[in-house]
Amino acid sequence: MNSMQWSVAILGGLVVVGVLAYNWWAMRRAQPRQATPNKSSAKAGAERQVAVEPVLDDAGLMGSDASSSAVEPGFDAVSDAALVDLPPVQLATEAVLDSLIDSVVPVALSGPVSGDAVLAAMPATRRVGSKTLVVECQGDDGLWERPQPAHRYQAMQVGLQLANRSGAINNIEFSEFVSKVQTLADTLGGAPDFPDMLSEVARAKELDQFASAHDAQLGLVLRAKGAAWSVGFVHHHTAALGLIAGAVPGRLVLPASTGEAPLVTMRFDTQAALDDDQDAALRELRLILDVPHVPRDEQPFEHMVEIALKLAETMGADIVDDVGQALPESSLVQIGQELAKLYDALDQRDLSAGSVLARRLFS
Repeated sequence: MNSMQWSVAILGGLVVVGVLAYNWWAMRRAQPRQATPNKSSAKAGAERQVAVEPVLDDAGLMGSDASSSAVEPGFDAVSDAALVDLPPVQLATEAVLDSLIDSVVPVALSGPVSGDAVLAAMPATRRVGSKTLVVECQGDDGLWERPQPAHRYQAMQVGLQLANRSGAINNIEFSEFVSKVQTLADTLGGAPDFPDMLSEVARAKELDQFASAHDAQLGLVLRAKGAAWSVGFVHHHTAALGLIAGAVPGRLVLPASTGEAPLVTMRFDTQAALDDDQDAALRELRLILDVPHVPRDEQPFEHMVEIALKLAETMGADIVDDVGQALPESSLVQIGQELAKLYDALDQRDLSAGSVLARRLFS
């Protein structure tokens, strides 16, 4: 081979090496970003907790997971039909009925009855439509509770929740409620004192209108600017901000100090979370705040914004709304101001965010 042929061969070899190097670089760039392994991250992974998220029991109370849809101006509605993932935990002894959100029927008893008799006489289905039917009894100490075996009671009341996120009760549902209460009372030798059906249905509609106008589930989306993230990369950065694994794959939560509904929930693709190698590509993370479920003094929105800003910086992400529009910090401040008005409206109605009544109504 002469010098010309050697030059062409060397040049060709360099071109091939260059193409291979570029392909390797492109493949590396396309891979999800991984967390950098170190002692602290290994320790965090070993100590990562699994949150038991609050779930609603039959009376709409939070047990051990914490939607509808009219939302305050400036808020993004979150379409999330499966916020409750665990079987309900029964809080069988806690009295919950309140005339503010329940239609309550007093039942005069002819004499003391045992808790066993009440439990045996209760309807098999404790629901009317999508609403919860609750039976409470009053003991010798004057306190109301759910009926308990081996207890004796002097009085009883039965209630039906007037409205929830599925809407208000209607005439048919109230009639079914009356029928169930009458059957229960007849079995125990009691006399129920029913309220007027039309007034109760009207009260339910008014309550539902208020709830629909003051319900809000805020959503912020973190969208990757460049390379996608791996699940391990997400866990690495979110753990540093206090988020822990939720009860179902693809969910992280920021626990509340009260142990009730989580302050903030983060959701991402379930299939990616179930990937054994933890290297499935993620391009979006969704932060969710169910406003009526979290007390204002826990400052959930402030925590949500802080998490979004820090993750946007450390993970290389844009903060956008559900339709992909960018949300600068000025927009987040404006949303916070609107949120304060919502909290005030709930307080004025005695349905303060995070209260038992608010969690039942907005369930």
